[in-house]
Amino acid sequence: MAAPIVIAATAKHTATLIFLHGLGDTGQGWASAMAALRPPHVKVICPTAPTMPVTLNAGFRMPSWFDLRTLDASGPEDEEGIKQAAKQVHSMIDNEIKDGIPAERIVVGGFSQGGALALYSALVYPQQLAGVVSLSGWLPLHKSFPGSMKTSKDLPCHGDCDPVVPFKWGQMTASVLKTLLKEPEFKSYRGLMHTSSDEELRDIKDFIDKQLPPH
Repeated sequence: MAAPIVIAATAKHTATLIFLHGLGDTGQGWASAMAALRPPHVKVICPTAPTMPVTLNAGFRMPSWFDLRTLDASGPEDEEGIKQAAKQVHSMIDNEIKDGIPAERIVVGGFSQGGALALYSALVYPQQLAGVVSLSGWLPLHKSFPGSMKTSKDLPCHGDCDPVVPFKWGQMTASVLKTLLKEPEFKSYRGLMHTSSDEELRDIKDFIDKQLPPH
């Protein structure tokens, strides 16, 4: 993997946000948006996915966290690739913990495929994180839950959906999360296409402010 974009905290670093881009994008694509909404004590890490052939896009090579094989919710998934990508996210979390930031001061988030990976990685991470934000995402390997889940039901979660990642995926994910977590927050933004909006970014800012208060 290429070196991630890292935006240092502008005050004493006491919390970290790791944000994962969508298919075909890079860490650069979200770095400035995340830097603009995080509080001064929060460091932002925006990694770039490895480049690989993607089945859904006729085998073209592009930055992708794992292979996408179909848009059918019950279709085959790249289980090995998803688990491998989650290990990479866990390793970034572990590095922050080694540097003195506790797990409960780390939020993992992402957009689309990155949002899917953020959700999966947070649920199977053995320590409680501060929260997870999944924009236009879904829960990969959803049939493996609750068995695969290692975090507690108290993990704060903010999710939303749009028309490109099929709305039913969002609704299905929301209903699965309701069985796994105490109070997942799920929002749909009327008219929002496969992108983000000012309203959505404000909601993410509010979520991060709430989960990562000054320490």
